[in-house]
Amino acid sequence: MVVSPNPAAIKSGKIAAKVLKEISEMVEPKARIIKICSTAEKKIREYGGIPAFPCNVSINHIAAHSTSPKGDKSEVPEFGVVKLDIGVHVDGYIADTALTVDIDGTLEGFVAATEDALSEAISTITPGIALGEIGASIERVIKEYGLRPISNLSGHNLKRYNLHAGKQVPNVKRRGTPKVEVGEYYAIEPFATSGIGTVIDSDFVYIFANTGLEKTLEGTTEKLRKYLREQYGPLPYASRWIGTASKDVDIVSEIRELINEKVIRGYPMQIEKKARPISQAEHTIFISEDGPVVLTERT
Repeated sequence: MVVSPNPAAIKSGKIAAKVLKEISEMVEPKARIIKICSTAEKKIREYGGIPAFPCNVSINHIAAHSTSPKGDKSEVPEFGVVKLDIGVHVDGYIADTALTVDIDGTLEGFVAATEDALSEAISTITPGIALGEIGASIERVIKEYGLRPISNLSGHNLKRYNLHAGKQVPNVKRRGTPKVEVGEYYAIEPFATSGIGTVIDSDFVYIFANTGLEKTLEGTTEKLRKYLREQYGPLPYASRWIGTASKDVDIVSEIRELINEKVIRGYPMQIEKKARPISQAEHTIFISEDGPVVLTERT
């Protein structure tokens, strides 16, 4: 029997690729970050998908979990790199894809390093290969550019309604890792930097997810808990997506209370430890009997 990707996964991949290409054309100095984020999320819905997580726009030394908060005034700078990372799901089948834009043309090597590492990684994948060997190919290509891979960020196995489904695809060589199996979906996600190759959490948190902890709270906090579970299930959401018609409700305080009660968790913005630039590239693939099928190929 031929094993092929679910039609919903194919559709989510096509939507993700189309949206990523379109919003990359918005990246220019002084462009509003919140406009890029909201446009991406609007287009995903217009094309028949649902955001699987908030659009991430990560500038220079910022690596991940960076989306605009409500009222964000920040803009694309005149120099450096911008990472665009979007997720789409159709009926729970997730496509996750990213690229890096070199704003002023001075960091082309960063973009090439992650794009080439991604291509090389995908070309090495066959059913039964150890995930650590994929990491070895990523590490080798990035180092050939004189850069370092981010060792504590990784690609990840995808399952229905599950963005990080257990198996990780390292960006460096690892021993004793699980093997790739036919029928699996993966997001392959190289990161490269001129820094030390490690990211740390910042103090900024604009992305959240429900933990699945069963706990009944009180009043407005309970109403918000139930709303977030019904609206987003296990998938991440942005603080700017959460609103209320009542001026008496302080959403920031309510989110803080939900975190304290451990019914939601935050994803801190991650930054390179020495504040050096980072590039990123990412595709979602399906593992067929003949090898990887790229679902987010941009045309």
